[in-house]
Amino acid sequence: MSLQPFISLYQYAVEPIAPVYLVRYQAVFRLCVALRQMRENLHAKHCQRTAGQNKLALAEERSFVRDACALLTIVFGGEAIIGPLLGITPSFMFSGVSPGLYIAAQAIVEYIPVLPPMSLGTELPLSLVDGFTRAMLLCTLVPPPVVTHTSPVIASSPWSLLLTSFVVTNGGFFITNMFSFMEPTPLTLTTPDELKPYGWTTTDIWSAPLITGLYALLTHAQPFWAELHSVISTSLGGGKVSPMDPESARALCALILAVFFSTRTVKNFGLIWKKSVAEKIKIQ
Repeated sequence: MSLQPFISLYQYAVEPIAPVYLVRYQAVFRLCVALRQMRENLHAKHCQRTAGQNKLALAEERSFVRDACALLTIVFGGEAIIGPLLGITPSFMFSGVSPGLYIAAQAIVEYIPVLPPMSLGTELPLSLVDGFTRAMLLCTLVPPPVVTHTSPVIASSPWSLLLTSFVVTNGGFFITNMFSFMEPTPLTLTTPDELKPYGWTTTDIWSAPLITGLYALLTHAQPFWAELHSVISTSLGGGKVSPMDPESARALCALILAVFFSTRTVKNFGLIWKKSVAEKIKIQ
């Protein structure tokens, strides 16, 4: 099957619209809407748990500053963690445009009177958008700081590349979950979902290094991946392999991510029957 239609669609989505990309606007508003839906869902569950128990006072009045801090932590938290380890200054230190964009989007979303709750009908089509935006992060934004690093050891290390992808994608959510930013109750230290039983099955956790690794394999981003690609090709009876162009590789990764996120949505809304051990697996 030809990827050309999908590649063309992706190229259109990432066309620059001064000074950022269309796909970035999509990612910003998608995240802000999803976080508001999550907060409202958690508040509704809290009310159900405390109904008739006179514990509703534990719920705090929502603060825009708290929600904005949670948003910025999710977006830039992973970068703030991995930046010092790589000796790279985080992007939000150079310019306030990105933080300002997220805060402005947060304000716009907060003033929308009513948002529909998350459902299969709304989340399944958005899985394609999520695939586009996540591929932009994992294939376009994560690899360059590593593969162009001034240290040859880090620049050629596949472990550094995969670890960077993992931390940048999940570090912010880890921090917000650890401090209960999304809960309607006061901030408190708690065990993040990622460290709870079967937390490792969360799609965001394993898909980040997997997709970045696949992109590096297809484009030969580091010598290790070029050699691995050659070994795989030889073992399958093929000959010498050439790297795929970055646009095609990123489009393929976006398509795979869209499938991952669609599967997660379908499982979350109960359209796939889970049995025995699978019942315990939390798909997020």
